[in-house]
Amino acid sequence: MTLKTLESNLQRVKTGDAKASVHRMEIDRIRYVLSSYLRSCLLKIEKFFPHVLEKERSRAEGQPPLLSPEEFAFAKEYYASTETYLKAVALKRMPSNLQTVDMLKAVPEPCLDSFVFLRVKERQENIFVEPETDDQR
Repeated sequence: MTLKTLESNLQRVKTGDAKASVHRMEIDRIRYVLSSYLRSCLLKIEKFFPHVLEKERSRAEGQPPLLSPEEFAFAKEYYASTETYLKAVALKRMPSNLQTVDMLKAVPEPCLDSFVFLRVKERQENIFVEPETDDQR
């Protein structure tokens, strides 16, 4: 079930009905969780951008991408912007032998064993997560 389906269901409910307010709160909660998750993903890309791009570029042929096309474009643009900023502000004022920077060495590597967004505290049965389709991206 998508947010659009939930919102269209909400419009069919009579105004002032208690179900409508509960339904609206559920839609707002889902929207908040999704926004928070996406914000967390972007922050992680910003924090480890050279490593994220390197891992994406070095993946084997046929292996599914780690980033969506939009995330990959964001990471590439962030990399280019950071590099341009460093050159304009700091590197051009350095001696010629120090005017380059290796981003992979300058940015710390991510700890891949840490939690990204959430942690399961206890096992839950009978939870089905539908696979993502292209139109849901």
